[in-house]
Amino acid sequence: RTRRGKSLPRRNGIFGSFDGNSLGNFGGSSCGMMKLLADTMLARNGKVIGVFTKSLPEKLIRHDLTESIITENLAERKSEMLKHADAIVALPGSIGTFDELFDALAQKKLGAIRCPIGVLNVDGFFDPLFELLKKSMDVGFTSERAFSMLKSGRTPGELLENMNKTVNGKGE
Repeated sequence: RTRRGKSLPRRNGIFGSFDGNSLGNFGGSSCGMMKLLADTMLARNGKVIGVFTKSLPEKLIRHDLTESIITENLAERKSEMLKHADAIVALPGSIGTFDELFDALAQKKLGAIRCPIGVLNVDGFFDPLFELLKKSMDVGFTSERAFSMLKSGRTPGELLENMNKTVNGKGE
């Protein structure tokens, strides 16, 4: 992890900005940005459910969550998280984040899930992703409908506003 990656959420005051009392499904472990978000929700007496694979080292599993679900593998883990999701929000991350995000988009495209999907685009982290998706759309691989499934916001409030447009039938 880079110093920049560790300081992004704190420097931008992101986690203090989320409203609500439930993080719901939490795919993270005891480190990284998801840890910071879970810590914030727990400090507000929120509900945080951890979904972990049994192959995750014990030292990375959080034991202070509202509930923990252990799955056999990553595919089951993603399925379990999607099964309970009202919305999907990706924070800046790495390969696992991208895998989960694209899996959710593919599931939504196929109609398997209906919830809104968005990225918190802190400091333009996801700008290259949108450029790639736009290029894929321009050459005919990605439909405009599929492109429009992914919402973005540079702040939690902006992201939630854009995702609410989807929920209210205006965004897709």
